[in-house]
Amino acid sequence: MTYHPKSEFLRVIIERGFLADCTDLQELDEKLANGMVTAYIGYDATAASLHVGHLLNIMLLRWFQKTGHKPITLMGGGTTKVGDPSFRSDERPLLGPDQIASNIAGMESVFSQFLSYGSGENAAMMLNNAEWLDGLNYLDFLRDIGRHFSVNRMLSFESVKSRLDREQSLSFLEFNYMILQAYDFLELNRRYGCLLQMGGSDQWGNIVNGTDLTRRVLDHEIYGLTTPLLTTSDGRKMGKSQGGAIWLRSEMLSPYEFWQFWRNTTDADVGRFLKLYTELPVEECDRLGALEGSQINEGKIILANEVTALLHGREAAEAAEATAREVFEKGGQGDDLPRLELSAEDIGDGISLAQLVVRAGLAKSGKDGKRLIVDGGVKVNDTACADPGQVFGAQDLAQPVKLSAGKKRHALVVAI
Repeated sequence: MTYHPKSEFLRVIIERGFLADCTDLQELDEKLANGMVTAYIGYDATAASLHVGHLLNIMLLRWFQKTGHKPITLMGGGTTKVGDPSFRSDERPLLGPDQIASNIAGMESVFSQFLSYGSGENAAMMLNNAEWLDGLNYLDFLRDIGRHFSVNRMLSFESVKSRLDREQSLSFLEFNYMILQAYDFLELNRRYGCLLQMGGSDQWGNIVNGTDLTRRVLDHEIYGLTTPLLTTSDGRKMGKSQGGAIWLRSEMLSPYEFWQFWRNTTDADVGRFLKLYTELPVEECDRLGALEGSQINEGKIILANEVTALLHGREAAEAAEATAREVFEKGGQGDDLPRLELSAEDIGDGISLAQLVVRAGLAKSGKDGKRLIVDGGVKVNDTACADPGQVFGAQDLAQPVKLSAGKKRHALVVAI
């Protein structure tokens, strides 16, 4: 039976494909239909930026606020010190407090592009779980919180079970993570009246732990909702590319490269991604996704423009599209292309084409770069070049040199 929600939020996210599971869909729907609800998603500070893999749930928070509710972005200043073991084959490297604080600052700048943190009844809140985790007394925590957790049940969660089934080590430190995440939900409910935790479907076990703990300790009814773990139509994990993570900060990935990532979407994913990552009407997303042949490129350009405009602004999206047209249609250089600036010291007596390709991020290693060049996959200023040992001196790079790997990846190299 198809569920027809009363609340605008659930109606939007079901129609657009955001919903995987919910602890009690009908009861949550009643709460959402009858007034403002507060919900949170947690983000551990493991890197200096969020990446495309986080974007689905950032859009979920955006829709939550747009439909009249109050979102909380919970920064894991405390839990990052432990590390989430969910579906990982090894332990996360432990970070120091200065690195965690620096990472949180970088992540906050991304959220402010999608959510409104100003004043107002449903203004978003930015919180840090170090606020309540850092001061915990271990013995009190074991007695008051730890006693509510069954180890048998924790071992049954898929994220833990899959690690143990592969006979990979799971440290006691990591095993504690799910207790801390459950405690976050309890504290957010106690302090801020938060009724809902949302996250990717890999967080289901952790979310259910939080709803159970809050019910046991405070006798409050709270809810959990998850989004599907996205893969592209060809089976790759969403957000992974040849060049590494698709970061959401312009300092780590230029708006042009971000735009190009979406422009390169597989035909079969266009309609689905338009619904999830843009605010275009669903009918328009379906229309664009159904285009065939070369016409589907219209949908890809609109997808790239809309997602880039949300993150970097409309002007950056238009500049990226203009650069792409200049590079691909007219064979120009494109001022907005990723730029590698080399000092006299970098260049020395000369730098080989293979080295340039690696330094520009068009190949992962010298070996990959050489293979790419020998196979005819590299052009210099739009002219094929098959010699990985070709040397470029400071004079050759006095004017920007355009490097191309295949048809879609480009960079400018210039001496400074």
